[in-house]
Amino acid sequence: MLRISVVIAVWFLLLGLACQESPPERAGGPASHWPVYASNPAGTRYSPLDEITPDNVRFLEIAWEYHTGDVVDDAVRQRNHSFQATPIQIDDALYFCTPRSRIVSLDAETGRERWVHDPQVDVSIGHYNLNCRGVAFWEDARATEDSACRRRIYVATADARLVSVDADTGRRCQAFGQGGAVEFFRAIPLQERREFGISSPPIIVNDVIVLGSSISEGRRIDMPSGKVQAFHARTGEPLWSWDPIPRDPNDPARASWEGDGADLTGAANVWSLGSADPERDLVFLPTSSPSPDFYGGMRRGENRWADSVVALRASTGEFVWGFQTVHHNLWDYDLASQPVLFDWEIEGKTLPAIAQATKMGHVFFLHRETGEPLVPVEERPVPQTDVPGEWTSPTQPFPSWPPPLVRHGLKPEDAWGLTPWDRAKCAKQLAGMRSEGIFTPPSFQGSVILPGTAGGSNWGSVAFDPERQLLFLNTSNIANTVQLVPREDSGAVVRDRSQYSSRFEQAGTPYVANFGVLMSPLGIPCTPPPWGELHAIDLSARELRWSSVLGTTRDLAPLPIPLAWGTPNMGGPLATAGGLVFIGAALDDYLRAYDSLSGKEIWKGRLPAGGQATPLSYRVRDDGRQFVVIAAGGHNQMRSKRGDSLVAFALPK
Repeated sequence: MLRISVVIAVWFLLLGLACQESPPERAGGPASHWPVYASNPAGTRYSPLDEITPDNVRFLEIAWEYHTGDVVDDAVRQRNHSFQATPIQIDDALYFCTPRSRIVSLDAETGRERWVHDPQVDVSIGHYNLNCRGVAFWEDARATEDSACRRRIYVATADARLVSVDADTGRRCQAFGQGGAVEFFRAIPLQERREFGISSPPIIVNDVIVLGSSISEGRRIDMPSGKVQAFHARTGEPLWSWDPIPRDPNDPARASWEGDGADLTGAANVWSLGSADPERDLVFLPTSSPSPDFYGGMRRGENRWADSVVALRASTGEFVWGFQTVHHNLWDYDLASQPVLFDWEIEGKTLPAIAQATKMGHVFFLHRETGEPLVPVEERPVPQTDVPGEWTSPTQPFPSWPPPLVRHGLKPEDAWGLTPWDRAKCAKQLAGMRSEGIFTPPSFQGSVILPGTAGGSNWGSVAFDPERQLLFLNTSNIANTVQLVPREDSGAVVRDRSQYSSRFEQAGTPYVANFGVLMSPLGIPCTPPPWGELHAIDLSARELRWSSVLGTTRDLAPLPIPLAWGTPNMGGPLATAGGLVFIGAALDDYLRAYDSLSGKEIWKGRLPAGGQATPLSYRVRDDGRQFVVIAAGGHNQMRSKRGDSLVAFALPK
């Protein structure tokens, strides 16, 4: 009997081994590189590689993992210290930066460290935002083959310096600026150094480096200027600057500011990613809100060119055109998404286009040369303010297509909850606030901001598949709350921390702002799920092709079970010629792959920490492996698991 049992057991073991599916033979192909943060200056986040497909993606495995060692310590524990970088890939090397702006070079096939350059960021300054999303590469066409710094890597540091190093050795390029660095913060009058920094990579067009800045605009009205600056890539010499706020009384944009508002306010900076069209000598920049975020009585008017996508001449800084997506922003609806450039066939003509996604869940399509809408834009009436001293625009721009990709309002009867009890609590909160749909202005009683200040779409931006004419973007569906309190009462009014977790002083205005996330007492969003989605827009058919849930509640308290309700997300998509969209972004620590045409989630790989970054894909050499690489570092403000890993996936050898 024992012998029979053993025979049966062996039989089933052999049968199981026989049934295990072997990975298909790996198909090679030509090398393909990723030389710019978003794949190319156009920002498409697209790889022409097709080795990994819907048929074989399930065989992906971790090829290597690298730890930066740049982890949270007591000096930065309370701030946004997050590893969110997307590397660039040049030949056989990867280059990226860590939260403290250390530049790292790795072997792109093995993950072996080649060199590290530490610019010694002064964390004692206390800048609120310690992250670095990427670096830039430039090759000096004038330099001889054996010259030092013929090939360079640039990083814009958290303490507002532009640093240049040799791409082969990691040593400073001493002829650039002063000892290899330009202290670009010195061109901006500052009250405090911590108010001004940068987290996005520079844009390089020919020999010109274009830089924006990161400014914490909620503190007071006279925050630092959001001036865009340009420098020569070889020497660091300042070339030009452009301020989104029209300081010159003769500037035509000044007509959109009442009185001296343009002289009083600051920010409107470019903190996110810009794009470039080198052939047209144009850079395209998404600007942010003028300061402060939630009260604009001192800056009445539409406030151009804040909250706009603008085109500048890269060589001179000349303003070419601008398109404003929000008039007189009171909701922190700045442009966080990178403008994506592509060619679009419309009525038999191929036109140079831009897709500009927004926090409002809108996508505006514009002509790249003129800024004119390629899809009609309507000015629609929106709710008006009841706060003394405030001004609201009577209308806001809405694209006629595609429809909004996120919810645009929430009534008490729409409130969501796990139980009737917490749903009733959410409904009660909503009943006590102004909640009249998108663009409901801040108020004394409290107002609902939906979409929330994180979007909609954020800095993860959009991926474009030129073969399938599909745009992919991820959105969040979470509401915020904001309440204005007269400054003279702000000490006496007790902030309800169940509704308002933060406070913005807005110094120089009559009001402080209480700010929070609309959640039930259980810590669960009052907005109905899905709380995160990935979308595909078909440009040929002019339709929303699909929307799929992005993320589960597996790693979220108080719901640590994998409910497919989506999660708020941060980071962006990667589209490939193989018919896949790769994305991390969600708060459950996975890298996912979706079928480009159907939107079906067909693979996910566990990450050691939150994947709040944008992946890239490359093949170093002909017939080498296709890699998909993502930073797994988490996100401080979103409270995902933090780490210091760069993880590479590939098919088995």
